[in-house]
Amino acid sequence: MTQEELKEFLDAKVAQYNRPDFLSTDPLQIPHGFTKKEDIEISGFLTATIAWGNRKSIINNAGRMMELLENSPFDFVMNHGANDLEILQEFVHRTFNGADLTYFIRSLNNIYNRHGGLENTFALRGDINSMPMSISNFKRIFFELDHQPRTTKHVSDPQKGSAAKRINMFLRWMVRNDGNGVDFGIWDRVLPSQLSCPLDVHSGNVARKLGLIQRRQNDAKALAELDANLRKLDPSDPVKYDFALFGLGVFEGF
Repeated sequence: MTQEELKEFLDAKVAQYNRPDFLSTDPLQIPHGFTKKEDIEISGFLTATIAWGNRKSIINNAGRMMELLENSPFDFVMNHGANDLEILQEFVHRTFNGADLTYFIRSLNNIYNRHGGLENTFALRGDINSMPMSISNFKRIFFELDHQPRTTKHVSDPQKGSAAKRINMFLRWMVRNDGNGVDFGIWDRVLPSQLSCPLDVHSGNVARKLGLIQRRQNDAKALAELDANLRKLDPSDPVKYDFALFGLGVFEGF
């Protein structure tokens, strides 16, 4: 199909899947349980971190995380004690365990106390002129405290070739605001035009069938290729097509 036909097709799929109706089966429902900005971004970041595997399991375990944080994630991050952290040791989601969660809470405390919060660590500034570099900078800040080496695998680094699917998904949640009640749009220091699509097996397979990606691996190079093609369809909000690619792959088996 022509680029005009492709845009028309994908725009229709965005309209079909970018709706609150789908939150009941999406991990994004977890941060939608909060109203305070810091609660939304912390719950969203932690939920996105464990967003791999069975979607029902992701939702259940993300809900369990919020229970362990006393359903007040920002207050827990800022005011937890040693005994509170001990309780987190029981948590597990696949390879993400209680030791990892404990470090994440400590690091988030450091980020809010010393770096101006999560949004500030992702803001594009100075020589950080691309989202991949911004994400890499975030990872450097996130692991500036003493930590177990194993925990670093739970935050991806585009500068090392990763498509950073979960972080890009989290950024979509925080930055986009189209009034549809799905993404939050509570950050304004990153623009929707700067976002990258959360590339996974579903969106990658659909993108290849539609000619949006030629590269076979779902890595940083494939993501750059996808981003470039999606920006041709909508330069100001290319990541809205995540709804179309994911919906076509998961719900339609395209």
